[in-house]
Amino acid sequence: MTCVGIREFKGHVTHFVDLACRGEEVTITKWGRTMARLVGEPRRERGLRDQLAALAVEGLIALPSITRRRRLPRPITVKGTPASQLLLEDRR
Repeated sequence: MTCVGIREFKGHVTHFVDLACRGEEVTITKWGRTMARLVGEPRRERGLRDQLAALAVEGLIALPSITRRRRLPRPITVKGTPASQLLLEDRR
């Protein structure tokens, strides 16, 4: 457990937040009295990708091997005056 005065805490907030994220409890004091405690948030469970990867390793599921990229549609060509030019003329 780390004990720190409020002025020092204000000057090095990032350092003490990093300590709390690593699992260390940080006690913030003012005039020698405890004012607050900073503790890291408990870690969440593994994400969906990690869970699926674990199932694939066990042979329970098969993950897709090829990722397909989506093709963009071809641009449409239209004869005549461009819409941007018509818009500019309309604004005049």
